[in-house]
Amino acid sequence: MPELPEVETVRRILTKYVVGKTITDCQIFWNKIIKAPADSKTFIKEIVGQKINQIDRMGKNLLFILDDYVLISHLRMEGKYFFTKKDELGEWQHIMVLFELDHQFQLRYHDTRKFGTMHLYQKDEYLQQPPLNKLGYEPFDERITVAYLQNAWQNKSQPIKTTLLEQNVIVGIGNIYANEILFAAKIHPGERTKNLTEEDYQNIIDNTKLVIQKAIDEGGTTIATYHPEPGMDGKFSQQLKVHGRNNIECVKCQNKVDKIFINGRGTYYCSHCQKLK
Repeated sequence: MPELPEVETVRRILTKYVVGKTITDCQIFWNKIIKAPADSKTFIKEIVGQKINQIDRMGKNLLFILDDYVLISHLRMEGKYFFTKKDELGEWQHIMVLFELDHQFQLRYHDTRKFGTMHLYQKDEYLQQPPLNKLGYEPFDERITVAYLQNAWQNKSQPIKTTLLEQNVIVGIGNIYANEILFAAKIHPGERTKNLTEEDYQNIIDNTKLVIQKAIDEGGTTIATYHPEPGMDGKFSQQLKVHGRNNIECVKCQNKVDKIFINGRGTYYCSHCQKLK
């Protein structure tokens, strides 16, 4: 579930706790999470002794910048990090990877669905390797222009909702924010991408920035089990205009919000405010 605002919130929180600390041990309890290197023993050998110098983010990926390597962590549906004292009690059945820090703390990767991934690469190659090598631009990148979107999307027949969820043109948008962006832009989520006008493209650019920034400011959106840290909720859920509001009055026109499924994803929209062309 975590999309760009949630991952950015996690990045900021982890930065407070782990930057400057050295990984003194590593235990892996679910080998399938480790995607690179292929051997988890090599992963442990390479990462132990590395200091966490910085935490960055690209799209929905957390980047732990180490001395010689970069650890790329994708939380997927249920991934979470918990910073604790060493040997503190925890839900061990859900802890997939444990990093010991400075011999006295632990950073525990917790994932009930086991969908998360970790890639460890040398610093000079991580941008050329999956999963980062095929990503598009961040929503706030000035290279996202009408011409850029036209070039990428003008021949796509699929619904614009599906197109927004792809990560090769604009990164970080998932189901919740795609619904919110399209409502703000007054575009029907089922509209064929190739039917969009230049005005539609500009509305997507502008409202993507507005929605994502507001969500970052509010610490993301807590729906189901997302919490940026224990005891904290993402407060953007209180500002959602359509997502999760099936059969509730539209905040703009008082018509009822509808829910449909597009490529299997729950899609919320107002049929009055977001008309098909």
